[in-house]
Amino acid sequence: MTAGKFITFEGIDGAGKSNHIAYVAQLLRAHGKTVITTREPGGTPLGESLREILLHQKMHLETEALLMFASRREHIAEVIEPALSRGDWVISDRFTDATFAYQGGGRQLALEKLDTLEAWVHPHLQPDLTLLFDVPLAVAKARLDAERVLDKFEQEKADFFAATRAEYLRRAKAHPARFHVIDSTRTIAEIQQEIATVIDRLY
Repeated sequence: MTAGKFITFEGIDGAGKSNHIAYVAQLLRAHGKTVITTREPGGTPLGESLREILLHQKMHLETEALLMFASRREHIAEVIEPALSRGDWVISDRFTDATFAYQGGGRQLALEKLDTLEAWVHPHLQPDLTLLFDVPLAVAKARLDAERVLDKFEQEKADFFAATRAEYLRRAKAHPARFHVIDSTRTIAEIQQEIATVIDRLY
């Protein structure tokens, strides 16, 4: 059986990443792949319950990080690993890079603690490709201002998002083999053309 691939979508709130998940799933299915789309936090019944808590309740920083990884452990065990073992392709709206960016960068939790949690929760699993949708803070803010009621992360101030974006870009530089940074200020057509070229390398 052909091994499945694991693709993650990352970016600060307002970067526009979620707009392209359906496109990539359609692209893969057109190439005969079985595709699972999922998200973090969430992806399982337990994970979705934790998502509601994480996005709307205030809590200690370390509690927040631990709950993110608790949701992730369930997600990996119940969805991601079984799908990959079947040869399916998995697309996840956020994964561990988001925890480094938001809890590590934005909230300033020591990255060494997140390294420890990552090594515990998924020591042998990393995405085959991480698409990082990057935009200036002003663009992200304008997009968020036009949206629905915002969750607690989306309501954060500019310095939080600046630190979150910086950590994302640091991660991309540290892991160039799996990251592809996309300028998400361009048109949807331009972005999708670039995505298609990147995805072609995975077949």
